[in-house]
Amino acid sequence: MRVVGLMSGTSHDAVDAAAADIGFAGDALTVTPLGMVSGGYDPGLRASLAGALPPATTTLGDVCRLDTRIGQVFAAVAERADRELCDGRAELFASHGQTVHHWVDGGRALGTLQLGQPAWIAEATGRPVVSDFRPRDIAAGGQGAPLVSLVDVLWLRGRPGVPVALNLGGIANVTAAPGSGDPVAFDTGPANALLDAAVAELTGGRAAYDADGTLAAAGRVHRPLLERLLAEPYYRMPAPKTTGKELFHAGYLRAALAEFGALAAEDVLATLTLLTARTVADAIRPLGATEVIASGGGTRNPALMATLRAELAGIPLCTSDELGLPSAAKEAYAFAVLGFLTAHGLPGSLPSCTGARSARVLGSVTPGSGPLRLPPPEKDFVKSLVFTVR
Repeated sequence: MRVVGLMSGTSHDAVDAAAADIGFAGDALTVTPLGMVSGGYDPGLRASLAGALPPATTTLGDVCRLDTRIGQVFAAVAERADRELCDGRAELFASHGQTVHHWVDGGRALGTLQLGQPAWIAEATGRPVVSDFRPRDIAAGGQGAPLVSLVDVLWLRGRPGVPVALNLGGIANVTAAPGSGDPVAFDTGPANALLDAAVAELTGGRAAYDADGTLAAAGRVHRPLLERLLAEPYYRMPAPKTTGKELFHAGYLRAALAEFGALAAEDVLATLTLLTARTVADAIRPLGATEVIASGGGTRNPALMATLRAELAGIPLCTSDELGLPSAAKEAYAFAVLGFLTAHGLPGSLPSCTGARSARVLGSVTPGSGPLRLPPPEKDFVKSLVFTVR
């Protein structure tokens, strides 16, 4: 089946569409990547989205407009992916949508909201769309995240030792896939969320991120600020756990900075880079990791990767690119796989990773232009996932 996965992460900087041919080979899934295209939100939409995110207040009218406009961007990127990557032969689209709120209270996820109305994708492409992946896991008592943990475990199963997959998006999350015992996954805390917020705040909006980690590399860590940030209770909560920009946002950073007077932008960025690296490393070390395989936008930040390598203190660190999976497209490919599983009636979650009572088939299906015809179930379970080179 030719599937396109659509993803926009917590940095809400672009919609990525990754296409793949996915099928069964015995009790394994084979995934043949076909490429990725991206499309950004226009400045007005990005500003509207940022202005509606917690802790800001918004209106139902704003939510409706965002749902429509984000859905239209997803539809345009989906249509382009079908045309450029699939020769117009995509059979299914799997859309994560844009997370705007993840409702967590007392360490328990109670709800989640992703915008980007899938009807626009179905209308533009004429193909069925799987969307709204997270709520079913939450309804089953899970955190609704990290959902990529299933793909990580299937992909890394069979590697020696305890491989750990690390995603460095707006929020950092890890999946540990030991050879024996249950896998575990959780959000470690901020990756780029506070870094991006600091750049926007300290440059008066002239820049959105620390390109190539240049500012952080030029700064010195401010130890009192670092200790203040490390005191955040989230880091000491047990897994499974999830977080987001509901906690780690510009106001959170502003409150911390207010305790220390004026600091150089470079020093703030150096401190936040170490915060990300240390909280990630502190979360990984107890897992008994024998290697860390990173993906996401943070892998393109040399300062962050160098600091993380130092904090991991000898645990090998590489990117998923080195294992044949493009790091920039990994999450989009993951949702293509999850959409494929849903279409075949197979569960897309791991209870030991999300905390759900048991595995669930995820998502809702929006029909395309014709009758909805899902393939008959071919398997009861999948044991592994193999990425192949075309």
